[in-house]
Amino acid sequence: MKQDHPDLSVRRQCSLLSLARSGLYYQPRGESAEKLKFMEIIDRQFLETPWYGSRQMARHMQREGHRCGRHRVRRLMRLMRLVPIYQDPKTSRKHPEHKIYRYLLKGLAITRPNQGRSHRYQLHPHAPGVSLPGGDHGLA
Repeated sequence: MKQDHPDLSVRRQCSLLSLARSGLYYQPRGESAEKLKFMEIIDRQFLETPWYGSRQMARHMQREGHRCGRHRVRRLMRLMRLVPIYQDPKTSRKHPEHKIYRYLLKGLAITRPNQGRSHRYQLHPHAPGVSLPGGDHGLA
């Protein structure tokens, strides 16, 4: 794009190319020395402790005397594409010592609306296919 074109102004040239004029005058700046220093510290520490997330990394940097908050560390780690490794919680595994209760409505014929939605202790203990824990306790 020529800024000294005899027939077309800069505005017209940018509109023909579907470009914003601000992009024409923008001069990219390099990264600051402080940001590069922080990124180097994060990279070096992440190689030693790859389980450090942004909070632990920010605490590490503050212990070493660098003024860098968690949100800045998080942004720099995301920029460097550093993702901490950690063990996923095993939330779907059953604990072997936990008791498994039977489904109390199994085999019960649903004959009216909201019959299966009642509280389990409101069921008659001697109803066919229904057994309540604790034996005969007179709940009807």
